[in-house]
Order: sequence, then structure tokens, then C-alpha cells
Amino acid sequence: MKALIIIAHPEPKSMNHSMMNVMVERLKFHGWTVEISDLYAEDFTMSPYPSDFNQLKNPLRFSLAHEQLNASLTSNYQREIQDQQRRLKEADLVIFQFPLWWYSIPAILKGWVERVLGNGFAYDDEHVFENGLLKGKRAMLSLTTGATNEELIADSQYTGSIEQMLKPFIGGVLKFCGIDWVTTFLAPAVSRMNNNDVKQMFKNLSLEIDQVVSGYPGGSSTELSKATAIEMI
Repeated sequence: MKALIIIAHPEPKSMNHSMMNVMVERLKFHGWTVEISDLYAEDFTMSPYPSDFNQLKNPLRFSLAHEQLNASLTSNYQREIQDQQRRLKEADLVIFQFPLWWYSIPAILKGWVERVLGNGFAYDDEHVFENGLLKGKRAMLSLTTGATNEELIADSQYTGSIEQMLKPFIGGVLKFCGIDWVTTFLAPAVSRMNNNDVKQMFKNLSLEIDQVVSGYPGGSSTELSKATAIEMI
């Protein structure tokens, strides 16, 4: 089985990157292969442009959806997008690792959605939601926040709950394209964690990976998950 981790944080020494490393190690423990799309490190372009395509079907009036459909049919995407689509196509599980910024996903991740999940590749007029073109893939979200759980609950009267904040991404992006969302792992107030807090969070994250892997054919059995939990406590 193969996992793709898409990480959207500009600092290699960040908690987000540390969490990614924990997940890579745990997935490999289970025999998975892992590929990483580090959007900032790869200098991924955030916004769609006509230059996303080797040649425009209609050079007089740019329509992103129409050019994406044409590019999907004719392999007309430029290399950066082709590479991202290849990674996604090969993955059984896609993990999105990101900080919650302004109660939403980072701009670079939104740009990845707009440029990579194009018309004709991830969806088309006849293939959305249950019939999306990426049907059969599963996704996990793993994110950090600056606020504690209590602060997020207090903010929710203005911002909505975490579930409501992420619904446009989970429902309007992943499920729209046919991807099955399986879980969200939340690491709140990471900048205020002490060493023991961090260790416990990493253990919980590893156990979350164990649970996700156990849902795949040939994945970990319940007994293995229980044994792993005991080993890590």
C-alpha cells in the first residue's frame, strides 16, 4: 500500500514536519511506502495561471475548468501539476498535514486543490461525490492549532466548530472528488506543549495511523493494534 503525505508548512523544523516524520515512520513500520509533497519546499505555485498548461485550447478567453478538462484529455498540463497528479493517482491513502490558519486551511493547500484536482482528473460533470473520479482513495487530516480545545470551543460562537471549519475541505473537496475521509487528528496549542505533551501527542498520532492502516486489506489486525498501544504507553 502507498501513502501520500501533503504537507503545507514553510518551516522544516515545525511541529507539522515533526508530525509528518512520526507518520512516515509508523506507516513504514506497517510495510507501507510513503511519498511526500512538501508544498513550500517544492515552491509550489499557489494560484492557477494560464501557464499551468503547455498550450491553451482557447487563448482568447481563459477558463480554468475548460482548460483543465482539455489538459486531462490531452496530457496538456505542465510538469509541476502532472507530477502532483501522478503522486495522487498512485496513492491509496492521502494524508494532509497542515496548520489551521485563520480558521481554515493554508492558502498554499487551497492552491494545490485548485490546480491539481482539476476538471477531468478529479471530477467531471457526470462524476462527483459518490462517483467522483478519485473514488476508492481514502484521506486523513492531521492539523495543528495555536489555540487550546477550550479556546476553540469559546471561539466557535463566531467561527463554528472544528468540524464546521473543515467541512468545506472534507465535503466540498475530498468527498466531491470521491475520496473517502476517514479521520481527523488534531494537535491543539502546539506552541504551548511541554516535552511530555509532545511525546504523548506523538503516541496518539501513531495510534491513529495504526487505526487507519487497520482499515485496509492486509492492514494491521486488532491484536496488532492493541499490542502496539501497550508497547507505546
